[in-house]
Amino acid sequence: MNLDHLQSIAFVQKLAWSLKDARHDFGAVEVAVFPPFTDLRSVQTLVSADKLPIVYGAQDVSRHAPGAFTGEIAAEFLAKLDCTYVVIGHSERRTLHGETDEVVAAKTTAALGAGLIPMICVGETAEDLETHGASAVPVAQLNAVLESLPKGTDFVVAYEPVWAIGSGQAATPEQAQQVASALRAAISERLGEETAKATRILYGGSVKSDNIAGFMRQPDVDGALVGGASLDVEGFSAIVRYQKHVGV
Repeated sequence: MNLDHLQSIAFVQKLAWSLKDARHDFGAVEVAVFPPFTDLRSVQTLVSADKLPIVYGAQDVSRHAPGAFTGEIAAEFLAKLDCTYVVIGHSERRTLHGETDEVVAAKTTAALGAGLIPMICVGETAEDLETHGASAVPVAQLNAVLESLPKGTDFVVAYEPVWAIGSGQAATPEQAQQVASALRAAISERLGEETAKATRILYGGSVKSDNIAGFMRQPDVDGALVGGASLDVEGFSAIVRYQKHVGV
């Protein structure tokens, strides 16, 4: 979400009402929103006061503990706002802010230390895909984080092919499955089969209501990290309710 706090309040309210009217089963398909830092307190108050079955998280987190780090948002601060998740290593953070695999690993450790569930984003550019082939770069990015995680760690992985984001041209379900399968295999190798089976792997990259079902049919794709389509309540609601609208 790239909305201000008033827009975020209105969006979350409308989304909750839309899904309630549709009798959405939140136990079967979890719904999470990720507002900017400036909106988190407003969203927390709304979700708590109205007892909305929507969870939320932050778009980034500092790798540092609370202290003299001007402009940084410590994981403990997010935990105090009852965030469930935090997005780490999003392609825009890697590209625009130069975040390395080492920084992503440090942020993941910080998030886990505060009781947050990190959503670790991995993905490749078109150049990466051509040079290294499918899954090589995303797996390498993930392995850099897995090295510091113990077995049984609760985290989410989001595969976002940078070449597909905002292009309107999503990866094919088969391409998403190929990478998701490789990511799950990497988790299994590092942390064991039990952790690999429990870890949710999401696809993100031009996800829409008319292509979500194809991704969700894949055995290793457990959900979606929705970008631009999430800013439209009706469109996002349709993605969430993919089972009823387009089947599985």
